[in-house]
Amino acid sequence: MANKNDVEVYINGKPITLSGDESEEYIQKVASYINGKLNEFKKNEAFNEMTTERQAILVEINIADDYFKAKAKIDELETELQNKDKELYDLKHDLISAQMKNGNKKR
Repeated sequence: MANKNDVEVYINGKPITLSGDESEEYIQKVASYINGKLNEFKKNEAFNEMTTERQAILVEINIADDYFKAKAKIDELETELQNKDKELYDLKHDLISAQMKNGNKKR
């Protein structure tokens, strides 16, 4: 069983301790990603006028959107890889068949 890591990070300038199985570097990277999202939104005056709760919801929706877009891209790439694997298999099969036919003609 993996050891839990307790890591103090700063999110939106406030210290918070996150606990998880991941490395400290990974947990810091997650916190950095969230801070980056917050900083993007803080550039928008309308965002700064929202309640903290509404700001959090907007950031959560945006992060979920990033997740689903990344997942869709992964699914697309996995399908493309499967298609390429099938194409490669078919080409190998065609090559072997051609070699066998060629071998039979030489006899």
